[in-house]
Amino acid sequence: MSVPQPQAGARSRIAALLPTRADVEEARHHPRRDLLAGLTVAVVALPLALGFGVSSGLGAAAGLATAVVAGALAAVFGGSSLQVSGPTGAMTVVLVPIVADHGAAGVLTVGLMAGVILVVLALLRAGGAMRYVPAPVVEGFTLGIAFVIGLQQIPNALGVPVPEGERVLVMAWRAGQEFVRDPGWTAPALALAVAAAMLLGARWKPTVPFSVLAVIAATVVAQVAGLDGARPIGDLPPGLPAPSLSFVDTAALGSLLAPALAVAALAALESLLSASVADGMTVGQRHDPDRELFGQGIANIAAPMFGGVPATGAIARTAVNVRTGASSRLAALVHAAVLAVIVFAAAPLVSRIPLAALAGVLLATAVRMVEVGSLRAMARATRSDALILGLTAVATLVLDLVQAVIIGLAVAGVLALGAVARQARLAPLPLDRGDHTDEEHELLSDHIVAYRVDGPLFFAAAHRFLLELTELADVRVVILRMSHVSVVDATGALVLKDAVTRLRRRGIVVLASGVRPAHHRALASVGVLELLRP
Repeated sequence: MSVPQPQAGARSRIAALLPTRADVEEARHHPRRDLLAGLTVAVVALPLALGFGVSSGLGAAAGLATAVVAGALAAVFGGSSLQVSGPTGAMTVVLVPIVADHGAAGVLTVGLMAGVILVVLALLRAGGAMRYVPAPVVEGFTLGIAFVIGLQQIPNALGVPVPEGERVLVMAWRAGQEFVRDPGWTAPALALAVAAAMLLGARWKPTVPFSVLAVIAATVVAQVAGLDGARPIGDLPPGLPAPSLSFVDTAALGSLLAPALAVAALAALESLLSASVADGMTVGQRHDPDRELFGQGIANIAAPMFGGVPATGAIARTAVNVRTGASSRLAALVHAAVLAVIVFAAAPLVSRIPLAALAGVLLATAVRMVEVGSLRAMARATRSDALILGLTAVATLVLDLVQAVIIGLAVAGVLALGAVARQARLAPLPLDRGDHTDEEHELLSDHIVAYRVDGPLFFAAAHRFLLELTELADVRVVILRMSHVSVVDATGALVLKDAVTRLRRRGIVVLASGVRPAHHRALASVGVLELLRP
């Protein structure tokens, strides 16, 4: 019998992550629908790509480069046929402090390193871990991001320089103080007008891209009226730069590892969440989580070479893609191609867009991210869910996104352990009468007690079990029926041994029945099985 070689296994694993002929066949089914969906998504994505590029600190050109390069590569290599990728608000929130600490070259290096990490995670088949993230953590995470994105837009919406600092609350406060000292109403008026047009227009005609119409109108008004307070984006390069790795500083790789891990974690979380949302909006579509990580990894390796910021799957753009009838990867590819045409053909026109108008687009985007009905339902579900949601949202706003998710997961884990631990109990059982008389049965009941151990016997529940078992009244024999024990860990085995030892010191015989084979190892390792034998 031949033994499979490790290299063959690695090759098959890589092959499973690469595009297939089925992807091409799928794109041939409804090309017109995909073309229309891709064009619609590109119209929606243009102001978002510009806005998130500006918010990240690397400029509008970086946002466009990400939307084109990462959007195309993630569409080809990703695990979802309907996912649309590019710069997102959540990623922008993480990038701002990295820009402040390491500059633009540091952000590009972090994006490259994060892409490599994502590819490694895909090869390790880590994509399935997303299902372990509780819904309250995701909702709190999204709510916190919405507030951060909104606060990030305050300087451009007020028409004041972006203050220095990492904490968005501090920056928003300083921007407000600067505006009070020298108020100018042009920028706030444009930002509010664009945001209002998007929010009200979406209720009136959801299929109309009011974001683009509002930005065009604001740009025309600012140019025709010569508004001094409407600072434009500024010059954009007429096309993408040549790919380069000149930004990589090998001496700084060690200090950038932690930010790269944070960016990779966020890219994985947001992309897999977005792909899951796309699955839920369709019938028959299911994404491959490992391939999705691989596609996002390839996209993030390539985007920095063209000056782009790290990318993720974009929930809002993916939702637009699905709603407009996309059926394959062709739609996301068309979206990237249309944005590429804009980069090469319309850069001078795009450069005149006021920053305040982009701030209005992102303010409206932040408002749309807050789904009041979903938050209300989550908060009313249980106190634990409400606590997790609130803590995650506050941590996202005050700390950073990765720390917020870790805190949310930790709290959710502790509360879940508590709920599981409460299921562990000692259930008293009546003795079988057998052929004993009433007097004999009563006498036996006075000296022999039987308990069924229910649920998990592990560290979170073991000490309560010890207290219950050692508080038994004077009896001669204790019988433990353990067929209903679901889990035994080392702590549970030690506590059981301690309880049995204490009872035996009082002259009480302890017997056990129904011990599952799966629990023998844990119980035998601490010597409790020997104590339970007659």
